[in-house]
Amino acid sequence: MLEKNHKVWLNGTLVPFSETNLSPLTHTLHYGSGVFEGIRAYETTDNKTHIFRLEEHVDRLFYSAEKIFLEIPYSKSELMEACHQAVTENNLSEAYIRPIVYFDDSSMGINPTKNSTHVFIAAWAWGQYLADSVSVEVSDYRRISEKSTICDAKISGHYVNSILATVQAKRNGYLEALLLDHNDNIAEGPGENIFFIKGKELHTPKLGKILAGITRDSVITFTSNMGYTTVERDITLDEVADFDSAFFTGTAAEISPIDKIDQKGKTLAEYDLTAANEIKQTFFNIVCGQEEDYKDWLSFPS
Repeated sequence: MLEKNHKVWLNGTLVPFSETNLSPLTHTLHYGSGVFEGIRAYETTDNKTHIFRLEEHVDRLFYSAEKIFLEIPYSKSELMEACHQAVTENNLSEAYIRPIVYFDDSSMGINPTKNSTHVFIAAWAWGQYLADSVSVEVSDYRRISEKSTICDAKISGHYVNSILATVQAKRNGYLEALLLDHNDNIAEGPGENIFFIKGKELHTPKLGKILAGITRDSVITFTSNMGYTTVERDITLDEVADFDSAFFTGTAAEISPIDKIDQKGKTLAEYDLTAANEIKQTFFNIVCGQEEDYKDWLSFPS
């Protein structure tokens, strides 16, 4: 994915990817005790590259780190600048950016608080994550419970749950999975939040049991100017056939319209893509710098 001479940011310095080394005894590798972000850089219509909602992503990185006792040895502004460097030093006009903060191999006990913290940031060209329309299977796996972990933090170990759901869905011929929570309400996709559309209302699972997605928040904000009202609530599978349209949101997935939802081979809902595609187009107008009201979401290098 990255060439040997690709520049990455590691502990305050830009280095060639070939010079990075990770011990097989790294605590985070064994226990999932790291936190990360997924961030995208976009090119505007006047050929300037920005990072979308960078400040909010870095804020969430620090929130996640605090929840698992990781002390990040850099300021938020330093990491924001590092993200820009990872893009510009590799001459990327558009990019996916992955910061990860992890414990090293100082000790192998479960308690990592005496281990040193490392910060790594890479950026690379990564296009469309999901297809123009997405077939979805309701997973047999449940979304991790808020009673078991800090479920709104982006903790590396959480994503084993997502891997299981994704692999199951793809083996069954679907593009993506949908996970329920432990109360049988719809939670989210393996790496995406979900919205349903009914008329001029958006319905989405409420916070508390899902990741507080930054693209999710963006959609709630900009669709209000499109005449939509967002209702954040518990949603059951029995309701999915009543909606007109549905879509996933996420940094990797961006806005991904859903064409159908199945469970164990039975179709629960099929959707028209029109409304979801209109919201998708508005999102891309924003990240391309064409919507004046949202210019403050675009972070340009200093």
